[in-house]
Amino acid sequence: MIVAADSRNASPRAAIGRGEKLLSDEPKTIAELFTKAAAKHDRSDALNFKLGGSWHAISSKTIVERAEAIATGLYSLGLRKGDRAAILAANSPEWTLADAGCQFAGVIDVPIYTTLAPESVRYILNDSSSKVLFLDTGQAYERIAAILAECPSLEQIVLFNGSEGVAGSISLRELEEGGKAGKHGEGLAEELRNVIDPEDTATLIYTSGTTGEPKGVMLNHNNIISNVIDAGEKYTFSKDDCPLSVLPLSHVFERSAMYLYVLNGMAVHYAESVDKVPDNLAEVKPTIFVGVPRIFEKVYAKAKLKAAQGGSLKEKIFDWAIEVAKAFAVKSEKNEPISLLLKLKHAIADRLVYAKFREFFGGRLRSCITGGAALSDDINLIFTGAGVPIMQGYGLTETSPVITSNNPQAARLGTVGKPIHNMKVRIAADGEIEASGPGVMQGYYNKEEATRGAFTEDGWFRTGDIGEIDADGFLKITDRKKELFKTSGGKYIAPSPIEQMIRSSRFVNQVVLIGNERRFAAALIVPNFEMLDSYAKHKSIKPMSRGEFCRDKRIIDLFERQIAAATKGLAKFETVKKIALIEAEMTVEGGELTPTMKLKRRVIDEKYKELIDGIYADE
Repeated sequence: MIVAADSRNASPRAAIGRGEKLLSDEPKTIAELFTKAAAKHDRSDALNFKLGGSWHAISSKTIVERAEAIATGLYSLGLRKGDRAAILAANSPEWTLADAGCQFAGVIDVPIYTTLAPESVRYILNDSSSKVLFLDTGQAYERIAAILAECPSLEQIVLFNGSEGVAGSISLRELEEGGKAGKHGEGLAEELRNVIDPEDTATLIYTSGTTGEPKGVMLNHNNIISNVIDAGEKYTFSKDDCPLSVLPLSHVFERSAMYLYVLNGMAVHYAESVDKVPDNLAEVKPTIFVGVPRIFEKVYAKAKLKAAQGGSLKEKIFDWAIEVAKAFAVKSEKNEPISLLLKLKHAIADRLVYAKFREFFGGRLRSCITGGAALSDDINLIFTGAGVPIMQGYGLTETSPVITSNNPQAARLGTVGKPIHNMKVRIAADGEIEASGPGVMQGYYNKEEATRGAFTEDGWFRTGDIGEIDADGFLKITDRKKELFKTSGGKYIAPSPIEQMIRSSRFVNQVVLIGNERRFAAALIVPNFEMLDSYAKHKSIKPMSRGEFCRDKRIIDLFERQIAAATKGLAKFETVKKIALIEAEMTVEGGELTPTMKLKRRVIDEKYKELIDGIYADE
């Protein structure tokens, strides 16, 4: 089954030359996106950032002026169309300006996650042959200074916040001043912009490497622009919307969202940091919020913990309200009549519980958009029933990124929506999801064999995910193809759905299913230690350290009972037979997670080998 308007034999390449299909007022390059948005909306507060305790703004006109100065500054450094410049920095207006400057110059930018180890940064700089490296602070420089001497292509470091203490570097302002004072003529910025073709590579984004070596995904202007326009087609965005930028801009999901905000003339606000997100949400009161499922899971866990700490009555009221929210959301999604009694319960629960959920996000939120990982049905129902609708989508870096998405006009629980405009999806014989459309990448940089392997013979992109399409065209993801594992009895197990079930327990923070070539499935679990503290107090159990909790037989028994209840209905071979509790949370910095919060299963297997071997010692 193919969900698309076009025929089965259409190649993704056939749809890529989409310029003639774009409306005349739609941008065809990223540089045009910025210039057209500035001309149309001309707002004084296009980009907003916190400094010295107060919010400051950059206008649409200033964005274009500074992007042109950065572009000509790069030209004065010797960079020409097709050269590469890397950006290693936290979210800020300067990140967006550096990106825009590269796009105005025809320079291919290479975003790098701030959480990557120096060795990974070195690999990306060398593989991409980047000539310029944008950094935000001197501290960022110190962290990677040792590897820079091993990057022969690197010619210049540009620091967002001054260049003191970093020998040979210049500041972003100095780069801009150099561009303005250049001897190449006043029309250079326009000249550089005018020779950019929609088919030119705009960015080189390195995959986070859950398996094997990172690969540089080549995306051209048309890939990105078409995806920005098509992914937003079913939404009613306007200049009155106010988004808060939280996810790293090095992730194509957040970067495309940023382009969408700019295109629609919104007042973008940058979160100060991850820790400051709750404060910034209260200040900005966004109408749109783009986040990964982990954010919503943590918000719910915090609310649940607060209720538990308030005593048994408050916890019972919270649990009752959550069940009401889920029931209300199910009825609403199916367009079934809602009884007067359920409406009354919902109104009471709204005052007692749901209003606090909405208040956390600032009280004005009308749409949450999530992707990057699977969102559990429970979390989806809870937030939607509480008046914080979450629209889950699906995509990859290689698809710019959106392939499918739920939206205000068509949403279905347990799915990642229907294909966006101009994107086509089909399911291969082995269950793998294949995609075709204008957002599909040009290929992997310097990796011809990997590029060939990523496409079918008739030109469809192999996503590496397993899924199914329902009768109405909604796509459901069932697992990662490479993450399926086989027990020693020959049974294949898809870990993600089972992990999602287990995470529904309020005592579970993180979980990893294991059992490849073993006799049975087992689980490594990082507990929610705050919830365990509350549980221990309620059960009159003496206070314990994290390590003591993980070894205590009563706590292990609690988790075994929680898992058994959460995974009812699984086949016998899928059932979790044993567990092990882990003290330390799995993190990006620790190497267990990718920057997009996906599990690095191979790393986890290696890191916890002794513990895993102990689980199966008496097989």
